Amino acid sequence: MSYHWLTMRKHWIFDMDGTLTIAHHDFDAIRAELGLPKGLPILEALSQLPEEVSKPLSIKLDEIELELAHQAKPAEGAKKLLDMLLSQGTMLGIVTRNNSVNIAVTLKAAGLADYFLPENCVSRNCALPKPSPAGIFELLNRWQAKADDAVMVGDYIHDIKAGSAAGAKTIYIDPSGQFPFKKDADICIKQMAELMAQS
Repeated sequence: MSYHWLTMRKHWIFDMDGTLTIAHHDFDAIRAELGLPKGLPILEALSQLPEEVSKPLSIKLDEIELELAHQAKPAEGAKKLLDMLLSQGTMLGIVTRNNSVNIAVTLKAAGLADYFLPENCVSRNCALPKPSPAGIFELLNRWQAKADDAVMVGDYIHDIKAGSAAGAKTIYIDPSGQFPFKKDADICIKQMAELMAQS
């Protein structure tokens, strides 16, 4: 199947961890280390706690994520896809639930830093985290772009929900091929190389 038509959209927004990079976050282990309940996303669980409890846990989360950021490796096909998009004049951005410091560390470790300008990377420090579309709208506003010229690429339901809420086309990446959130996405792929197929 060809997705060549997607390259007509000139504003591509990527999730970072597990999308641009190989997934290696064990969120259940992180929840356990922070003493958070199972089944609830980490940021949402922290937001429900009193500030005197959540603040030190948030600092600990930053430390855990920073250690993981140093270990980041690029996802298969990521560099080739980004090279292709840039060669076609596409704007590239990131919207992640990670923090702003870890964006820079992750991209450098994965060898992807040259593809993204810092001002085109939106963290949880800059906008309400996904599944809110706030980060996507932030980028579209900066670019003076419309959602119908945008693509959101991610590996989790938060990414797909955010992209859909913003009005962008959504691409769901799942290397396992199981696609548990398939019904919510416009396109499902196992690896980025599939997006480079020619019509």
